[in-house]
Amino acid sequence: MTPTLADAAITVLRTADAVAKARASRHWAAAWRSGAVGEIGRGHPDDRPARPALPALRPPADMPKRRKAGSPASRIALLHALAHIELNAVDLSWDVIARFSDPEHARVPLPRPFFDDWVQVADEEGKHFLCLEARLRTLGSGYGALPAHDGLWQSSQDTAHDLAARLAVVPMVLEARGLDVTPAMIASLRRHGDDPSADILQMIHDDEIGHVAIGKRWFEHVCAHQGREPIGTWQSLVTTYFKGVLKRPFNYRSREAAGFAAAYYDPIAPAARPDRTA
Repeated sequence: MTPTLADAAITVLRTADAVAKARASRHWAAAWRSGAVGEIGRGHPDDRPARPALPALRPPADMPKRRKAGSPASRIALLHALAHIELNAVDLSWDVIARFSDPEHARVPLPRPFFDDWVQVADEEGKHFLCLEARLRTLGSGYGALPAHDGLWQSSQDTAHDLAARLAVVPMVLEARGLDVTPAMIASLRRHGDDPSADILQMIHDDEIGHVAIGKRWFEHVCAHQGREPIGTWQSLVTTYFKGVLKRPFNYRSREAAGFAAAYYDPIAPAARPDRTA
Protein backbone atom coordinates (compact mmCIF):
# COMPACT_ATOMS: atom_id res chain seq x y z
CA MET A 1 0.00 0.00 0.00
CA THR A 2 1.33 3.44 -0.91
CA PRO A 3 2.08 5.45 2.24
CA THR A 4 0.33 8.75 2.83
CA LEU A 5 2.08 11.92 3.92
CA ALA A 6 0.73 11.38 7.41
CA ASP A 7 2.20 7.86 7.39
CA ALA A 8 5.56 9.32 6.36
CA ALA A 9 5.36 11.87 9.17
CA ILE A 10 4.71 9.15 11.75
CA THR A 11 7.63 7.13 10.36
CA VAL A 12 10.02 10.05 10.86
CA LEU A 13 8.67 10.80 14.33
CA ARG A 14 9.15 7.16 15.38
CA THR A 15 12.73 6.97 14.08
CA ALA A 16 15.05 7.11 17.09
CA ASP A 17 18.51 7.41 15.53
CA ALA A 18 19.23 11.09 14.93
CA VAL A 19 21.01 10.80 11.58
CA ALA A 20 18.47 8.27 10.33
CA LYS A 21 15.65 10.61 11.38
CA ALA A 22 17.15 13.54 9.48
CA ARG A 23 17.78 11.40 6.41
CA ALA A 24 14.24 10.02 6.58
CA SER A 25 12.94 13.59 6.73
CA ARG A 26 14.75 14.42 3.51
CA HIS A 27 13.73 11.13 1.87
CA TRP A 28 10.01 11.58 2.53
CA ALA A 29 10.13 15.23 1.51
CA ALA A 30 11.57 14.17 -1.84
CA ALA A 31 8.94 11.43 -2.16
CA TRP A 32 6.17 13.98 -1.58
CA ARG A 33 7.58 16.39 -4.15
CA SER A 34 8.01 13.62 -6.74
CA GLY A 35 4.48 12.32 -6.30
CA ALA A 36 5.61 8.96 -4.89
CA VAL A 37 3.56 9.99 -1.85
CA GLY A 38 0.37 11.51 -3.22
CA GLU A 39 -2.25 11.57 -0.48
CA ILE A 40 -2.20 13.57 2.74
CA GLY A 41 -3.98 10.93 4.80
CA ARG A 42 -4.69 11.14 8.53
CA GLY A 43 -2.16 10.81 11.32
CA HIS A 44 -2.22 10.49 15.09
CA PRO A 45 1.32 11.10 16.38
CA ASP A 46 2.62 10.02 19.75
CA ASP A 47 2.99 12.57 22.52
CA ARG A 48 6.77 12.50 22.16
CA PRO A 49 8.95 11.52 19.21
CA ALA A 50 11.48 8.71 19.41
CA ARG A 51 14.92 9.79 20.57
CA PRO A 52 18.38 8.21 20.58
CA ALA A 53 19.94 6.99 23.83
CA LEU A 54 22.35 9.93 23.65
CA PRO A 55 22.55 12.82 24.26
CA ALA A 56 21.60 12.77 27.91
CA LEU A 57 18.68 15.17 28.31
CA ARG A 58 18.77 17.64 31.19
CA PRO A 59 16.35 20.24 32.55
CA PRO A 60 16.85 23.69 31.00
CA ALA A 61 18.16 25.09 34.30
CA ASP A 62 21.05 22.62 34.23
CA MET A 63 22.32 23.71 30.82
CA PRO A 64 24.96 26.43 30.22
CA LYS A 65 23.40 29.81 29.53
CA ARG A 66 25.98 31.13 27.09
CA ARG A 67 28.10 29.51 24.44
CA LYS A 68 30.95 31.45 22.87
CA ALA A 69 33.14 30.36 20.00
CA GLY A 70 36.55 31.20 21.41
CA SER A 71 37.94 27.68 21.80
CA PRO A 72 37.50 24.38 19.93
CA ALA A 73 35.56 22.95 22.89
CA SER A 74 33.21 25.93 23.02
CA ARG A 75 32.61 25.76 19.28
CA ILE A 76 31.73 22.08 19.59
CA ALA A 77 29.35 22.90 22.44
CA LEU A 78 27.69 25.62 20.35
CA LEU A 79 27.28 23.40 17.29
CA HIS A 80 26.01 20.51 19.41
CA ALA A 81 23.36 22.72 20.99
CA LEU A 82 22.28 23.93 17.56
CA ALA A 83 22.18 20.38 16.19
CA HIS A 84 19.86 19.43 19.03
CA ILE A 85 17.57 22.34 18.18
CA GLU A 86 17.51 21.31 14.52
CA LEU A 87 16.71 17.69 15.38
CA ASN A 88 13.77 18.88 17.44
CA ALA A 89 12.76 21.10 14.53
CA VAL A 90 12.60 18.03 12.26
CA ASP A 91 10.12 16.44 14.64
CA LEU A 92 8.15 19.64 15.14
CA SER A 93 7.68 20.00 11.38
CA TRP A 94 6.45 16.45 10.87
CA ASP A 95 4.29 16.68 13.99
CA VAL A 96 2.43 19.65 12.46
CA ILE A 97 1.83 17.60 9.31
CA ALA A 98 0.64 14.49 11.13
CA ARG A 99 -1.28 16.10 13.99
CA PHE A 100 -3.22 18.56 11.88
CA SER A 101 -3.80 16.29 8.88
CA ASP A 102 -7.17 15.48 10.45
CA PRO A 103 -9.57 18.32 9.48
CA GLU A 104 -11.57 17.81 12.65
CA HIS A 105 -8.48 18.40 14.73
CA ALA A 106 -7.24 21.33 12.65
CA ARG A 107 -10.72 22.90 12.71
CA VAL A 108 -9.91 24.95 9.59
CA PRO A 109 -9.54 23.93 5.94
CA LEU A 110 -5.90 23.27 5.14
CA PRO A 111 -5.15 23.16 1.42
CA ARG A 112 -2.32 21.17 -0.13
CA PRO A 113 0.04 24.21 -0.10
CA PHE A 114 -0.04 24.07 3.73
CA PHE A 115 1.44 20.57 3.60
CA ASP A 116 3.84 21.53 0.80
CA ASP A 117 5.21 24.32 3.00
CA TRP A 118 5.69 22.13 6.07
CA VAL A 119 7.33 19.39 4.03
CA GLN A 120 9.78 22.04 2.79
CA VAL A 121 10.47 23.08 6.38
CA ALA A 122 10.97 19.47 7.45
CA ASP A 123 13.36 18.87 4.55
CA GLU A 124 15.43 21.95 5.40
CA GLU A 125 15.54 21.13 9.11
CA GLY A 126 16.87 17.69 8.21
CA LYS A 127 19.50 19.31 6.00
CA HIS A 128 20.49 21.65 8.84
CA PHE A 129 20.94 18.79 11.30
CA LEU A 130 23.01 16.73 8.87
CA CYS A 131 25.29 19.68 8.09
CA LEU A 132 25.86 20.38 11.78
CA GLU A 133 26.44 16.69 12.55
CA ALA A 134 28.99 16.44 9.72
CA ARG A 135 30.76 19.54 11.01
CA LEU A 136 30.87 18.11 14.53
CA ARG A 137 32.46 14.94 13.11
CA THR A 138 35.07 17.02 11.33
CA LEU A 139 35.86 18.70 14.66
CA GLY A 140 36.31 15.32 16.36
CA SER A 141 32.91 15.12 18.07
CA GLY A 142 29.36 14.22 17.08
CA TYR A 143 25.76 14.58 18.09
CA GLY A 144 25.18 12.87 21.41
CA ALA A 145 28.63 13.61 22.81
CA LEU A 146 27.30 16.33 25.14
CA PRO A 147 24.13 16.66 27.23
CA ALA A 148 21.23 18.59 25.74
CA HIS A 149 18.19 20.63 26.70
CA ASP A 150 15.01 18.62 27.42
CA GLY A 151 12.58 21.56 27.28
CA LEU A 152 12.36 21.95 23.52
CA TRP A 153 9.42 19.58 23.01
CA GLN A 154 7.30 21.30 25.68
CA SER A 155 5.93 23.87 23.24
CA SER A 156 4.67 21.05 21.02
CA GLN A 157 2.85 19.38 23.88
CA ASP A 158 1.37 22.64 25.13
CA THR A 159 -0.06 23.51 21.70
CA ALA A 160 -1.03 20.05 20.45
CA HIS A 161 -4.73 20.92 20.67
CA ASP A 162 -4.64 24.20 18.74
CA LEU A 163 -3.07 24.85 15.34
CA ALA A 164 -3.14 28.63 15.80
CA ALA A 165 -1.27 28.30 19.09
CA ARG A 166 1.28 25.91 17.55
CA LEU A 167 1.99 28.35 14.70
CA ALA A 168 2.10 31.33 17.04
CA VAL A 169 4.68 29.77 19.35
CA VAL A 170 6.92 27.49 17.28
CA PRO A 171 7.75 29.37 14.07
CA MET A 172 6.74 32.86 15.22
CA VAL A 173 8.52 32.81 18.61
CA LEU A 174 11.10 30.01 18.69
CA GLU A 175 12.32 30.17 15.09
CA ALA A 176 12.08 33.95 15.06
CA ARG A 177 14.36 33.97 18.10
CA GLY A 178 16.89 32.08 16.00
CA LEU A 179 16.89 34.99 13.55
CA ASP A 180 17.80 37.30 16.43
CA VAL A 181 20.72 35.35 17.87
CA THR A 182 22.30 33.61 14.90
CA PRO A 183 24.04 36.63 13.29
CA ALA A 184 26.12 37.20 16.43
CA MET A 185 27.11 33.52 16.45
CA ILE A 186 28.15 33.77 12.80
CA ALA A 187 30.25 36.87 13.49
CA SER A 188 31.93 35.20 16.47
CA LEU A 189 32.76 32.07 14.48
CA ARG A 190 34.29 34.16 11.71
CA ARG A 191 36.35 36.18 14.19
CA HIS A 192 37.82 32.92 15.46
CA GLY A 193 38.58 31.62 11.97
CA ASP A 194 35.82 29.00 11.74
CA ASP A 195 34.32 29.95 8.39
CA PRO A 196 32.95 26.45 7.64
CA SER A 197 30.78 26.54 10.78
CA ALA A 198 29.81 30.15 10.12
CA ASP A 199 28.72 29.24 6.58
CA ILE A 200 26.42 26.53 7.94
CA LEU A 201 24.83 28.95 10.40
CA GLN A 202 24.36 31.52 7.64
CA MET A 203 22.54 28.92 5.54
CA ILE A 204 20.35 28.01 8.53
CA HIS A 205 19.55 31.66 9.22
CA ASP A 206 18.58 32.30 5.61
CA ASP A 207 16.36 29.20 5.41
CA GLU A 208 14.66 30.07 8.67
CA ILE A 209 13.55 33.45 7.38
CA GLY A 210 11.37 31.33 5.11
CA HIS A 211 10.21 29.16 8.01
CA VAL A 212 9.05 32.19 9.99
CA ALA A 213 7.27 33.45 6.87
CA ILE A 214 5.52 30.09 6.47
CA GLY A 215 4.42 30.10 10.09
CA LYS A 216 3.03 33.62 9.82
CA ARG A 217 1.24 32.93 6.53
CA TRP A 218 -0.62 29.92 7.88
CA PHE A 219 -1.27 31.55 11.24
CA GLU A 220 -3.04 34.35 9.41
CA HIS A 221 -4.88 31.75 7.30
CA VAL A 222 -6.22 30.14 10.48
CA CYS A 223 -7.19 33.51 11.94
CA ALA A 224 -9.03 34.48 8.74
CA HIS A 225 -11.13 31.31 8.81
CA GLN A 226 -11.87 31.73 12.49
CA GLY A 227 -12.75 35.41 12.16
CA ARG A 228 -9.97 36.48 14.54
CA GLU A 229 -7.76 39.55 14.28
CA PRO A 230 -4.20 38.23 13.81
CA ILE A 231 -2.02 40.54 15.91
CA GLY A 232 -4.16 40.53 19.03
CA THR A 233 -4.77 36.78 18.69
CA TRP A 234 -1.03 36.11 18.37
CA GLN A 235 -0.25 38.21 21.42
CA SER A 236 -2.91 36.42 23.47
CA LEU A 237 -1.72 32.97 22.40
CA VAL A 238 1.94 33.75 23.06
CA THR A 239 1.11 35.13 26.49
CA THR A 240 -0.85 31.96 27.24
CA TYR A 241 1.35 29.23 25.77
CA PHE A 242 4.93 30.49 25.59
CA LYS A 243 6.80 29.61 28.79
CA GLY A 244 9.09 32.60 28.75
CA VAL A 245 9.38 36.21 27.65
CA LEU A 246 10.17 37.67 24.26
CA LYS A 247 13.81 38.69 24.45
CA ARG A 248 15.35 41.78 22.94
CA PRO A 249 17.22 42.84 20.89
CA PHE A 250 15.22 41.79 17.85
CA ASN A 251 16.71 41.31 14.40
CA TYR A 252 14.18 43.59 12.74
CA ARG A 253 15.75 43.23 9.30
CA SER A 254 15.45 39.43 9.18
CA ARG A 255 12.03 39.46 10.81
CA GLU A 256 10.79 41.97 8.26
CA ALA A 257 12.25 39.81 5.47
CA ALA A 258 9.92 37.10 6.77
CA GLY A 259 6.98 39.53 6.68
CA PHE A 260 6.85 39.49 10.49
CA ALA A 261 6.05 43.06 11.51
CA ALA A 262 7.18 44.53 14.82
CA ALA A 263 3.53 45.39 15.55
CA TYR A 264 3.12 41.74 16.55
CA TYR A 265 5.89 41.39 19.10
CA ASP A 266 7.17 44.80 20.20
CA PRO A 267 4.11 45.65 22.35
CA ILE A 268 4.41 42.52 24.50
CA ALA A 269 8.20 42.31 24.81
CA PRO A 270 9.68 43.63 28.07
CA ALA A 271 11.70 46.81 27.74
CA ALA A 272 15.41 46.36 27.14
CA ARG A 273 17.51 46.25 30.30
CA PRO A 274 19.66 49.31 30.85
CA ASP A 275 23.34 48.88 30.10
CA ARG A 276 24.93 48.32 33.51
CA THR A 277 28.30 49.41 32.21
CA ALA A 278 27.01 52.83 31.13
